[in-house]
Amino acid sequence: MADAFFDVCFTHHIQIFSKCKDLDERLFYIRRCAAEFWSVEKLKYYLNENLYSKQTATNNFSTTIANADYRKRAMQSFKDEYLLDFINIEDPDETDEREIESQIVQNIKKFIMALGSDFSFLGNQYRLIVDEKEYFIDLLFFNRRLQSFIAIELKRGEFKPEYAGKLNFYLSALDEYVKLPHEKPSIGIVLCKSRSRKIVEFAFRDTSKPMGVATYKTANELPAEYKGILPNAEELKTLL
Repeated sequence: MADAFFDVCFTHHIQIFSKCKDLDERLFYIRRCAAEFWSVEKLKYYLNENLYSKQTATNNFSTTIANADYRKRAMQSFKDEYLLDFINIEDPDETDEREIESQIVQNIKKFIMALGSDFSFLGNQYRLIVDEKEYFIDLLFFNRRLQSFIAIELKRGEFKPEYAGKLNFYLSALDEYVKLPHEKPSIGIVLCKSRSRKIVEFAFRDTSKPMGVATYKTANELPAEYKGILPNAEELKTLL
């Protein structure tokens, strides 16, 4: 923690200490600033958005992950909402998921920056074979900190209960056929435009695999002053 503290500029500390009263919240922003090289403007944006309180996606981790340390790390690894300002589509509600997926793959470095520094991209439409039938996961990642596969299913509209069953199936297949013995159970995230927390709660209630739901916003949905919050090409070259 000491290294992170001294890696962050004085101006950042002023913003953090003036806006955050809780010690854990302050440490959260200091670590993120140090690890992800946030500018002061980016820090201000995330402070105003109250990113700290939105870190945990709606999920069933408390009932599906027995190990307390792993459960805590899993909860800290996902956000409630992702700002995908590199996706430009005229009408997100009328756009096929494949178009959103295509733009994410074309801008995969920016998407990883939105997810977090511990994610590695393994592929889109990742092929699984179960009982001689093919199934495809929209996006598959591996998280080094969690030591687990992360399956992401993209949905253009509101979360539906049937998405939980499909994702539970994918996670079972990953754990059975792809996961290595030393790796942790796979985690699934449904990334959609909106969701009802009560519907998510009921959909996840009796599932056995760790899953969460997060929402996203695209470029055309963000106020002008918030666009460009993710690094541009030149910044990415510097960071990566």
